Amino acid sequence: MATNSTFGNHCPSAMKATSNGVFQGDSPLDYALPLAILQICLVVVVTRILAVLLKPLRQPRVIAEIVGGIILGPSVLGRNKTYLNALFPSKSLTVLDTLANLGLLFFLFLVGIELDPKSLRRTGKKALGIALAGITLPFVLGIGTSFALRATISEGVSKAPFLVFMGVALSITAFPVLARILAELKLLTTDVGRMAMSAAAVNDVAAWILLALAIALSGTGRSPIVSLWVLLCGSAFVVACFLVLPPIFNWMAQRCHEGEPVEELYICGTLAAVLAAGFVTDTIGIHALFGAFVVGVLVPKEGPFAGALVEKVEDLVSGLLLPLYFVSSGLKTNVATIQGLQSWGLLVLVIFTACFGKILGTIVVSLLCKVPLQEALALGFLMNTKGLVELIVLNIGKDRKVLNDQTFAVMVLMAIFTTFITTPLVMSVYKPAKRKENAEYKHRTVERKHLNSQLRLLVCFHSRRNIPSMLNLIESSRGIGKSEGLCLYALHLMELTERSSAILMVHKARKNGLPFWNKASRSDADQIVVAFEAFEQLSRVSIRPMTAISAMSTIHEDICESAESKRAAMIIIPFHKHQRVDGTFENTRSEFRWVNQRVLENAPCSVGILVDRGLGGSTHVAASSVSSTVTVLFFGGHDDREALAYGLRMAEHPGISLTVVYFKVGSSENKEEMVSVEINVEPSIRTEEGSSDEELLAEVKVKMSSNRRIKYEERGVKNVGEIVEVAREYSSCNLYLVGRMGEGELGVALNNTVKCECPELGPMCNLLISPELSTTSSVLVVQQFHANRVLNPLPSFKGAVLPEEELNNNS
Repeated sequence: MATNSTFGNHCPSAMKATSNGVFQGDSPLDYALPLAILQICLVVVVTRILAVLLKPLRQPRVIAEIVGGIILGPSVLGRNKTYLNALFPSKSLTVLDTLANLGLLFFLFLVGIELDPKSLRRTGKKALGIALAGITLPFVLGIGTSFALRATISEGVSKAPFLVFMGVALSITAFPVLARILAELKLLTTDVGRMAMSAAAVNDVAAWILLALAIALSGTGRSPIVSLWVLLCGSAFVVACFLVLPPIFNWMAQRCHEGEPVEELYICGTLAAVLAAGFVTDTIGIHALFGAFVVGVLVPKEGPFAGALVEKVEDLVSGLLLPLYFVSSGLKTNVATIQGLQSWGLLVLVIFTACFGKILGTIVVSLLCKVPLQEALALGFLMNTKGLVELIVLNIGKDRKVLNDQTFAVMVLMAIFTTFITTPLVMSVYKPAKRKENAEYKHRTVERKHLNSQLRLLVCFHSRRNIPSMLNLIESSRGIGKSEGLCLYALHLMELTERSSAILMVHKARKNGLPFWNKASRSDADQIVVAFEAFEQLSRVSIRPMTAISAMSTIHEDICESAESKRAAMIIIPFHKHQRVDGTFENTRSEFRWVNQRVLENAPCSVGILVDRGLGGSTHVAASSVSSTVTVLFFGGHDDREALAYGLRMAEHPGISLTVVYFKVGSSENKEEMVSVEINVEPSIRTEEGSSDEELLAEVKVKMSSNRRIKYEERGVKNVGEIVEVAREYSSCNLYLVGRMGEGELGVALNNTVKCECPELGPMCNLLISPELSTTSSVLVVQQFHANRVLNPLPSFKGAVLPEEELNNNS
């Protein structure tokens, strides 16, 4: 049976793969497979717990994984030799390192997918200058620092490789980590975010080239000709990949269509190419990671092919295998080796040099490019972000004997510190100026004095399922002959996950000016945006597609912020349930219910929730084919007036017939139980509300004389049953328009009587979607914005709104 200890300088005995089980007298910790499973589980648990603890500090998950590796290593828990020899014995490290490097291999492939070589050619001079300055100065300072380290804690190491490794380690900017931080701080759409992403893309490529040079110089061959051969063969490999792989990948991508599964053969072939490229570069003497990275760079960024590759690979790699690399690094990091005043002084020197070079170089060039000081400071702090690539450099240096234990520990602590301070420093110096609440943002409601003014709507959607009904609602709302018409902002709501890769977070919104931007060859992947743009071409509606990428707990902030910045009069959001074939409702995602409720509480304008029952069918109805009946159920009050005002807007469309039903307390033939009406409203307020209701109803009567498609009826009711019966009479309409909370006598009675399964819809809408009222009509329930409504304070931002185009006119 294998043992957990080694003697002298002898290599530990090899471990068998599987055991016969504890009942046969075997300990699972003495065999490779069960021990590896236990190590993976332990790593995942520790790193996830740390990620949750660091989440309030807005730290990227890479920090939790690096710290978790150090905790599991000899610096903390590893001080207990029993623990270390039981869970991480020397003989298991080969298996652990192999799994870790395999995960790292595919992760670097994903990082390569995030980078588009075409984007480097389109990088502006400003971002290119910032990137070069952010590399050059810290690289030079790193070389200077290396002399101090070689004279103290790194005596005897090879001079040239050590100089280059130190320069590279101090000049790196972690592109994936930076993308995550920018999304967390909602800076992706700012000038700072765009310049930082562009500069980081250039920096990433330059860092890999420098790292290849460092690895070539660190070879064990004594002759410099060996290093030259390594560089030449590596260059030949890259050239061969750029000539051979793109045609093959493009052929695969052309055969992958949106909405259809990608051929398994294409996925397996690509992953096999990643492994083969890793084998070639390892054979050359660079590192297997370079081959995987090059293959990832060459994968086409357009179409569903890249997304399918990420979906297949990322969760397994990022969730299980990649954290093993951090533990592998943590097992090599022993903070206890940093002893004495001199060693801690050198740690401070390395941290100061890394921060000073990166931040100063970026700030100076930014100011020369006429970037404001506040933005220049933020850019400097952002470009100082370290991460996984930093650890890769340090681990390669450690394996090549270029960095000793003490130097390695110093550099790992430097990487943790510089990344940890990025978020708080950026938050302290850069706060994007919010639009001033000026007099221009007057129209926060649809109800207004000047009905000919432009109507701005922010329409939100989760998926393609929402698109046809939303487009049909918009088509019905646009009216005719308006001098300014309808201006629409289409906001696609996407959840920001904890994935480490940035591609699913920002690549889908590449048209907002990030390094992936390519106006000439637009992606057909985002059919949602294409649908809205096609609608704009065929109608008089001005549409601006946008994307909100946030955690579900805070995505309502993006909706409200977008409405505020675009001066929208109404936010329209889909109901969190969708109708099944049998007519019943089922949840799309329960989280969207809380999103809707928070939007109602915090919106800076009116809000409409669309309960869709196939409004206009499953496809967009052309303007000439619109023939819809809209019924407004009016009880009185703010919300009902807003619903009626919206209905009057819709009635301007030649294909819309509007019926306004005004409910009043009156006689009824039914002798059901009377409604208990309790009104706790001041008489002056009641009189004011009644006056406003009467003015709007009088306007409806005036419009009837010039528009035969508008009908007005008054119905007397005395109980909820009669209200339902009247509503059922109009169940053949296409759309009901109702206020969320009625304020008249009957409205208050409904509020007090009807038990609402979905309070965000209000009592009348709950009745309309109940099984008792069998109807196929969709419902738009409206809440009007008014100053007296109490709004809850918004929590902190955790996502990003990515406008894919900006308005040509001033917003």
